[in-house]
Amino acid sequence: MKNWKEVEERIKNSKHAVILSHRSPDGDSVGSSLAMYHYLKNFINRVQVITPDPAPKFLAWINGFEKMVNYQDHEEIVNQELQNADLICCLDFNTPSRMGDLEKAFHLNKEAYIINIDHHQDPDDFANFQLSETSASSTCQLVYDFIAELKGTDKITVELGEAMYTGIVTDTGSFRFSSTSKHTHNVVAELIEVGINPGQIHENIYNNYSIDRLKLLGFALNERLNVYDQYNAAIIYLSEEDLQKFKFQKGDTEGLVNYPLSVAHIRMAVLITEKDGKVKMSFRSKGDFRVNELSAKYFSGGGHFNAAGGISDVGVMETVKKLESIFPEYEKELNA
Repeated sequence: MKNWKEVEERIKNSKHAVILSHRSPDGDSVGSSLAMYHYLKNFINRVQVITPDPAPKFLAWINGFEKMVNYQDHEEIVNQELQNADLICCLDFNTPSRMGDLEKAFHLNKEAYIINIDHHQDPDDFANFQLSETSASSTCQLVYDFIAELKGTDKITVELGEAMYTGIVTDTGSFRFSSTSKHTHNVVAELIEVGINPGQIHENIYNNYSIDRLKLLGFALNERLNVYDQYNAAIIYLSEEDLQKFKFQKGDTEGLVNYPLSVAHIRMAVLITEKDGKVKMSFRSKGDFRVNELSAKYFSGGGHFNAAGGISDVGVMETVKKLESIFPEYEKELNA
């Protein structure tokens, strides 16, 4: 039983709130963080959004983006903010380890009231108040539900709505993924009623590519795409050298993993990227193939039914070979 009365009182009596996101923040983590920022500013004098590392520049148009700070570049400031906070909101992650190095700063404060809002599977029990719903399309959708439960929808402004819509549209693949529900569309309808412009938001998110990003996309699809027809699977792999060649900026590979899924028979796509000596993986699937289980079993990952992430402790090409050796284990499911 969720104690909504308690969380409402905690918000109204707080003086210093901090909002935290997961490392490599995406549209849903930034969108939900800034949506919560605009909501809490109605009640709390000081509200600070903190990300583990810099957020991608293609989201810089969202109102409040310029006020965010990241732990990677501003460790001392972040430590001070967290130590002084009496309310901490953890958004779009199910365990503090998803914050990477920021987790150390998070544990500095033992007194703050912690709210966790998230839609990933198997959440840790680390918050005083937790709103966790794995069937939700996005954390932004849950932030709307949170605000609605507190009878605060009259405080949803255009700026708040734009941030919220950003998380919904990016985490649903523009409403393509199976997590998109009637309720998702009802929430969006309410945001349109407030005054958001979906067409302009789509333009801001998807039509602001640099020439280098466009060339990277072409290179990835022409030179770094492996298709495995026997397994209805595809891999895109990009080394650090590849990324440097196209002057990689954070967010330049956003959505790249989805391209192979536009091929009729491809049921699973994997993007492997190397940055700063680390090999990261993004998994996507169609239908009932559970990429979160594969990523958890072999790549210390996890996530959703059709969308997950992971890490590899070997190089890019070795990771490709490892995946190729794993595919036969899933041949039946991928051909179902």
